[in-house]
Amino acid sequence: MTLLTRPPALLPAHGSFLTSGVRWVRHWNEHLFSFAIERPASFRFRSGEFVMIGLLDGERPLMRAYSIASPAWSDELEFLSIKVPDGPLTSRLQMIRPDDQVYLGRKPTGTLVADALLPGKRLFMLSTGTGLAPFLSIARDPEIYDRFSQVVLVHSVRRVSDLAYYDELTAQLASDPLVQEQALLQFHYIPTVTREPFHTTGRIDALAASGALFAPPVLGERRFDPETDRVMLCGSTAMIRDFAAMLEGLGFDEGSNAAPGHFVIERAFVG
Repeated sequence: MTLLTRPPALLPAHGSFLTSGVRWVRHWNEHLFSFAIERPASFRFRSGEFVMIGLLDGERPLMRAYSIASPAWSDELEFLSIKVPDGPLTSRLQMIRPDDQVYLGRKPTGTLVADALLPGKRLFMLSTGTGLAPFLSIARDPEIYDRFSQVVLVHSVRRVSDLAYYDELTAQLASDPLVQEQALLQFHYIPTVTREPFHTTGRIDALAASGALFAPPVLGERRFDPETDRVMLCGSTAMIRDFAAMLEGLGFDEGSNAAPGHFVIERAFVG
């Protein structure tokens, strides 16, 4: 239990946004934290979508887009964020505590959803940094295990301490009541670190080129195949740009909500 040393920070009502109370906050290191807020009864979303989150800045809310890290069935909305010391929002958002309030957008949206992909056998979710967030949502959604026989989550970070949710993912979501049995057989987690010693090192493109992404227990071809594989990309602009170009060269088509394809990116976060 967290003891508050100050009264909860309550926000004035704003017609454009909902207000929601903070349930918990977890600081992974000096650069990274997670938090969850109460999910309003009227709020509906698809696993993998994002929504606007914010705090009051003078007389107006300051809002930024955040991918929802909790699955669509959860009674809370979970988020993963970096800490930017001088960031207009994150410099303050990292100070929130349980029972504080944040503003929440009314309409989630996004293309990192299963509906934007054609049917396939293997789903690869490739992420860097906080790009992990939407894939935490998708990996905990039972529907994804009905759509794909294998679900592969790759998370690339600079330092070992940046591997948020490492214990839960290494355990193949064993504590998740809705997907634990399916995840034990179908879910594969591949963390990689680029600037510190770790059992897997190197960028995601290097792991793909070497075949490490397709090593056992990931079954099937030791390469990306548009006939069977579907890919989701979220993270740094450079990673997304390079991987999208590589996939297109292999015959993959980008998908959207209107026209499902072989791979998807979240263009709202790409410059």
